Amino acid sequence: QEIVRCMGWNLLGPLVQLILKKEEGSLQHCLAIFSNIMDVCSPKELLVGLLEQVEDADADKIAETVLLLLQPLQTVLRTLGKKKASSVGMSLSTILNQLSQLPVPYTQEQEEDDTYGLCQCCTALLGFVGPFVEEVKQDQLSPDCGENELRTELLKFCMKSLGEPLLQAQLSTDLDSPDSSPLRHFATEILAILSNLGESLPGLLLHHLLKKKEEPGFLEEDAKYPRESLACLAYLLFVQHIAIERFPAVFSPVFVLHCNMQYIDVLLSRTEESRLSKGMELYEKSLVRTENNSLPVDLLDLKFFLTVPQNLVKVMTLCPIQHLRTKALAVFQLSIDKFDTEAKYKFFRCLLRTSHHAGVEGYIIKNIKNQIDYALQPGNSNVWFSGAQMLTLLRCILTLPEGPETDLLQNLDRIMESLNLLRFLLIRDKECDNQTGVWTELYKIEENYLKPLHTGLNMSRAHYEAELKSTKENKKLKGSAESKCTVTVGNETLPNMTPEMQLQVLHSALFTFDLIESVLARIEEIIEVKVKP
Repeated sequence: QEIVRCMGWNLLGPLVQLILKKEEGSLQHCLAIFSNIMDVCSPKELLVGLLEQVEDADADKIAETVLLLLQPLQTVLRTLGKKKASSVGMSLSTILNQLSQLPVPYTQEQEEDDTYGLCQCCTALLGFVGPFVEEVKQDQLSPDCGENELRTELLKFCMKSLGEPLLQAQLSTDLDSPDSSPLRHFATEILAILSNLGESLPGLLLHHLLKKKEEPGFLEEDAKYPRESLACLAYLLFVQHIAIERFPAVFSPVFVLHCNMQYIDVLLSRTEESRLSKGMELYEKSLVRTENNSLPVDLLDLKFFLTVPQNLVKVMTLCPIQHLRTKALAVFQLSIDKFDTEAKYKFFRCLLRTSHHAGVEGYIIKNIKNQIDYALQPGNSNVWFSGAQMLTLLRCILTLPEGPETDLLQNLDRIMESLNLLRFLLIRDKECDNQTGVWTELYKIEENYLKPLHTGLNMSRAHYEAELKSTKENKKLKGSAESKCTVTVGNETLPNMTPEMQLQVLHSALFTFDLIESVLARIEEIIEVKVKP
């Protein structure tokens, strides 16, 4: 027995391997030996041995190993008395590191199947930390309660759990039966643990907003409360409505939006689908609670009120996942709708300068057209989308980035929306009213925009017609099998273009030039009719 007491913990590795095999002939004997070792060996040695088994578990045995060893680990830790805080922290960190290797269920069916055992482990983990949370809760009732190391370790566990797996999890939105989702239950209990540890959920969310960098210990506090974890907390509160009853209803929707913007920015600056979708959902829920045309221009002086829309633009234009791009566009428009008139004006000017994407610029110009249309209606006049301010914006719109040499196909969305806006202004704003000032500016528009655009069209048409003629001749000379064009995108070679494909592309380009020219001709007709004496 003395040998077992001194050396028995070395048998943990072989025993755990045999127990996990679940061979009928040896299982009961191995469990009995394992139980005896747990009873007689040194708790500190057992702790090291058990954590080694968790850490060294094979990739396909992680969940089984964790589920097997959680109860023995808890028993060992509880024998360590008041000095167990660091050991509890080390145990939780080791377990979470291993669980982070397990795939997180994406659908409700996957969560129910729980093929890799993550959901079972999360549920078991709640039982594992339960006694330690209760101990901290009781200690906090003591009047001479000082800094509690165990509380600090449990807080780290909660913050880490909010990062992984909860930030990756697609939580069930079935609020009528939340217990049917193990991961939703895990999220609910993590927030309950935070409250039991004496953490105020509003205080956590406002932590970075109120904290000044000049204060001592800021970097340490920043590590203690990771922004990604707090972003997940905001998502759970305001999107999933978990523990929302603990968030005061007295805060205004604009203040809640302001509070959440830094967390939305953290999520939208990533590329993972789970983070992007949560960031957009949190932004949408925060915006929906505010009234249209209510956000003042002062908010644009705050960093995140510009970086968040810019990150949305990146999702709209660069994300390879279609439904995320569609969602980003919808949320982007919702954010525009919430700004007041002056804020919209300055927001549009900023994005026209910074987006560097013809599709986004075209979308902004379309929004500007809608704002002008509204301002020209009786009783809706404003200084931002009419008169001098409008002319300043119009000069930003009616310009070709590289003059006549501008790539018209690449800038098609912007050019077409710009021409549509100009045509709208000439029809909608009568020359005698000239509310937008477009008629005063007309000679400059013709000189600086319409003439260079005409020149660019002629150059582009001539180039593509020459290419079309050359391609047809090459096709006749070489034959369709030999004449192919290779296209490379992002260091990846696309399938070769046949001559038929090349001809189709060239015809499409010439059709696009016809389209631009038809709108341009219509604008010139309107000008000619209106200015004719």
